[in-house]
Amino acid sequence: MSASNHAAAVAANAHRNAYNAAFYELGLRWHWDDAIFQEELCEEGERDCLMNYLKTQQPHLLKVYDPDFLIDAIQAAKTRCYAAMTAEGCQAGAYVNWAELQQHQVGV
Repeated sequence: MSASNHAAAVAANAHRNAYNAAFYELGLRWHWDDAIFQEELCEEGERDCLMNYLKTQQPHLLKVYDPDFLIDAIQAAKTRCYAAMTAEGCQAGAYVNWAELQQHQVGV
């Protein structure tokens, strides 16, 4: 793997982790592993990618929530999570399994 490909993969992991942290923060029981994240990446931008994911994988939510409201909430949480992770010195390539964290409850 070339240095530029490695850097791109590390950056992609950081953004994937931020999305997963945002989903966790918002109480959404979603987890994007590498395969899903790569599938959802698109040239049109994050909003279009999130809309595509909602339409194809979570269409029931579009019956309850306004799509723009939901996407805005996800993007705001992702931005906060990414900023917090980088400010705390989190390694960009570190992998966090947020889905596993969601399964555990305090006191159980």
